[in-house]
Amino acid sequence: MSTTGYANAPITCTQTETSHALEQFYQQWNLNSEEKIQDWCLRYGMTQEQLELFATRKLRVEKFKQITWGHQLESYFLKYKRHFDKVIYSLIRTDSRGTANELFFRIAGGEQSFSNLAREYSQGPEADTNGIIGPVELGTIAPNFAQLLCTSQVGIVQAPVPFGNSWIIVRVEKFISAQLDDFMRQRLLQENFETWFQQQLNQLSPEEKTWMGIIPIQNSKFKIQN
Repeated sequence: MSTTGYANAPITCTQTETSHALEQFYQQWNLNSEEKIQDWCLRYGMTQEQLELFATRKLRVEKFKQITWGHQLESYFLKYKRHFDKVIYSLIRTDSRGTANELFFRIAGGEQSFSNLAREYSQGPEADTNGIIGPVELGTIAPNFAQLLCTSQVGIVQAPVPFGNSWIIVRVEKFISAQLDDFMRQRLLQENFETWFQQQLNQLSPEEKTWMGIIPIQNSKFKIQN
């Protein structure tokens, strides 16, 4: 049994929920007769009770998420909202400070458009999109660059600044405020669950990981063997 299995042992389902889960499970595995169900249980060494636990596992995991973190979602979201907010911006990057200054003055003076200059001069993949990047979550952007975007006024071209080995010109096109909708709630529940699950795995001994069929992979994450 996996770590989540132990965690979800106290989590129960109603008879209606169990029946519905079993019905979906039978359809998934084409178990359309009592004989096929019995043969399947015999093949995998499961009792009826174990089969019900197996079929309702996903539902019990979802209940576990709600019970454990559901009441914390609003405060968690507000705390990290800036990470979830999105931004659309235009970007030009070049390894020449002189070129960057020249392009900035052309844009600021209205001589040429940002999009045309990005397409012609930018040295990154944004050249293929006329300089436009996004929408992208601020939390996925390097902190110093995210700070630059957050302190920029929408529609105003920023003077060239050094960034890594390049000089960049940025213009924020739009900020998109994150909302705590159903999709975001499910995402936050899943992120909290994955963090918790990783912590449980880290507490296992090498022998327990071997017994459970868990092997270490890159970056200290784990993979469950099939």
